[in-house]
Amino acid sequence: MQDAILMRGIHKSFGRTRAVRDFDLAIPTGSLYGFIGPNGAGKTTAIRMIMSILFPDTGELTVLGKPSATDSKDRIGYLPEERGIYRKMRVGAFLRYMARLKGLHAGPGLNRRIRDWLERVGLAECEKKRCEELSKGMQQKVQFLATILHEPDLLIFDEPFSGLDPVNMRLMRDLFLEQHNQGRTIIFSTHIMHQAEQLCEHIVMINQGVKVLDEPLDGIFARHASKLILFESVDEVDEAAVVAVSGVRDAKRTDDLWEVTPEHDPLVTIRQIVDTLGARRIEIKRPTLEDIFVELVDGGAEVVSQAESER
Repeated sequence: MQDAILMRGIHKSFGRTRAVRDFDLAIPTGSLYGFIGPNGAGKTTAIRMIMSILFPDTGELTVLGKPSATDSKDRIGYLPEERGIYRKMRVGAFLRYMARLKGLHAGPGLNRRIRDWLERVGLAECEKKRCEELSKGMQQKVQFLATILHEPDLLIFDEPFSGLDPVNMRLMRDLFLEQHNQGRTIIFSTHIMHQAEQLCEHIVMINQGVKVLDEPLDGIFARHASKLILFESVDEVDEAAVVAVSGVRDAKRTDDLWEVTPEHDPLVTIRQIVDTLGARRIEIKRPTLEDIFVELVDGGAEVVSQAESER
């Protein structure tokens, strides 16, 4: 199957600032990729090059099999980080206008589709309102509808959940996943790690313009598996008793849980803890994507230096 996005040897500079360097990426059709990285890392620059808003200085880029996103614009939906709607237009008219720009024909079918979507996102009573009358979160939902109304093959969302309350965030997340389940390729850029962890199948991390991670989410967790053990003891015990257990290097207590660093195999140490102290619950601590993110960012200078030396 043809890749939805292909980037090879992409470089982009602004004056002396190299925003993206030697960037290679292949995104398979139908996949859900998360772009993560610190602010200013190059995520938005990479997305804007995919969208042909910016153009690379060097390298090869194809989008949906074409050399430019402009050649496939009616098959792409893009929700940029910078929000923007026609504030004086009424919601229904705005959505009809955006849909026609993407090749949909005006008429009863389009009107019905718009009304159905407005009802799904809780905006059924807003079709005749001017966009400026809506709250920020409501405007964001209207922009989301403008992005998906034409049922594109490729969807690109840049920080799509910023400013939403928890209820609407859950609604948008469900609609987001629904689009993916219908076979659409999705790129999702965020700096909020738990959102990427909940939604994405594959993570691409960019730091200082360099790709430092490009891997399925389950592979990332397997490679960065923690060796720390968390357990809650049956009886009250002190640090000396925990450290005295065979295989325990050190231990510290946080609230009701002990965090133990094993000397060798954590599974062997778990058995020793259970046999010696007993445990109401015990598990190997799983790192979060945020833990891995911070680890990689903290080592960013070394990663970038290595990438430069390999060029």
